[in-house]
Amino acid sequence: METDEVSIREQLFHNRVRETIICVLLLTCLYMVCYLVLTHFKKTAEFITDDIEDATVNKIALWLCTFTLSVAVCAVLLLPISILSNEVLLTFPHSYYMQWLNGSLIHGLWNLVFLFSNLSLVFLMPFAYFFTESEGFAGSKKGVMARVYEAVVLLILLALLVLGIVWVASALLHDNVARQSLYDLWEYYLPYLYSGISLFGVLLLLLCTPFGLSRMFSVTGSLLVKPRLLEDIEDTLSCTVFEEDSLYRKLNYGSPSCWVKLNMEAMRKEYLAVQSRRVALEMRRKASPWQRNLGYPLAMLILLALTVMCVLMVCFNVLELLLDETAMPRGMEDPHLGMASFSMFGSLGAAVQVLLILYLMVSSVVGFYSSPLFCGLLPRVKDTNLTQIIANCVSLLILSSALPVFSRTLGITRFDLLGDFGRYNWLGNFYVVFLYNMLFAGLTSASLAKTVTWAVRRELIRAFGLDRLPIPVSRSTIPFKLLLASGLSKIQ
Repeated sequence: METDEVSIREQLFHNRVRETIICVLLLTCLYMVCYLVLTHFKKTAEFITDDIEDATVNKIALWLCTFTLSVAVCAVLLLPISILSNEVLLTFPHSYYMQWLNGSLIHGLWNLVFLFSNLSLVFLMPFAYFFTESEGFAGSKKGVMARVYEAVVLLILLALLVLGIVWVASALLHDNVARQSLYDLWEYYLPYLYSGISLFGVLLLLLCTPFGLSRMFSVTGSLLVKPRLLEDIEDTLSCTVFEEDSLYRKLNYGSPSCWVKLNMEAMRKEYLAVQSRRVALEMRRKASPWQRNLGYPLAMLILLALTVMCVLMVCFNVLELLLDETAMPRGMEDPHLGMASFSMFGSLGAAVQVLLILYLMVSSVVGFYSSPLFCGLLPRVKDTNLTQIIANCVSLLILSSALPVFSRTLGITRFDLLGDFGRYNWLGNFYVVFLYNMLFAGLTSASLAKTVTWAVRRELIRAFGLDRLPIPVSRSTIPFKLLLASGLSKIQ
């Protein structure tokens, strides 16, 4: 009996050590990748200065931002890793090399992401901001430690303020619970605070994702070579080169009187626009017929299929919510990996779920940076200051930490939430979940219909030369029937 107990303890110890090593390796790899990404966007002048103190403070803040961004990426990968792990264990149930992939590892990874997300949002990112903005208390000795003391004091004051707001909110909503749990900080108020942050992130995803799904077509189109109907590329390129040469002569060889009369700044902007148009036309001319005529339509069809699939899955989830109580999102303690697939279509359905989850995340990020409120946060290569980096890391962490709840609420996957992710108070409210699904389906359908119809009109306007008219051409200027009639007459 003692030998059996020792062997069991040794096995548990080895399992814990193996899970710790795997989690550390995963976070280390993500940290290195995120550090390279932030280094690519950071403003170099803030880290190479004559003031060694400022450079040290900025480096420490950058390390904290890198850790936060790596946690955000890990939160995005939670559901894909869990779903794919289940399918791997179903495919190789008795494989010796897959014994490390178990429910305990996945559950521990979910708990670590939840813990580090709380730590980053509540402590690390506020501290990084206060640390970069602090100068030390008046009368104290200047240095890095003086900034640390001021940042810690400001962080404590902020924590007390947030804790008071959370206690007032919980007292208004749950009066008896708030009185009984006044000193229960870790078990009640921190999960309550993170539940509110998660609700904010899910609402932000509800606004950004439909807009991002519609913007994905234009963003992808700007990266690919578009085919043009009834257009001679050589003729258009010759006209563009002639226009560029004319503007170049006016800018460099114009008379002084011409400089006075003309707006030189507007002319420079026009010259840059014509130059970028010439480069795009040269790329289209060099592109192969397969790339020009097949790549763009195929990419658009893939995006359209993914978007329509998301809408159909949400509509099906709405019907399940009305008929089956198990469709409601809930938490679970043991994932039971390797027992059954989380998709009715098996491994293929699980792969589609992973693809849709990643597609929704990319669309939400595109919609976030395309919205008028947050477009100013868009990072620029080698020209993003540290305050913008902190704001971007916080925004991405809020979006990514809400992604598992977002995907499960919409019914994209049947993998229930693990750990503290399933303890959110609003997840058990049927009306909130049902209204959320209806709003997502309605907003996405409306955005998709608007984008597709206007894209068709824009391409027809360009194809038949109506964009060269002296009057501005908008959606309401030329009806769709008139476009078709003009096109048929031109073809005849």
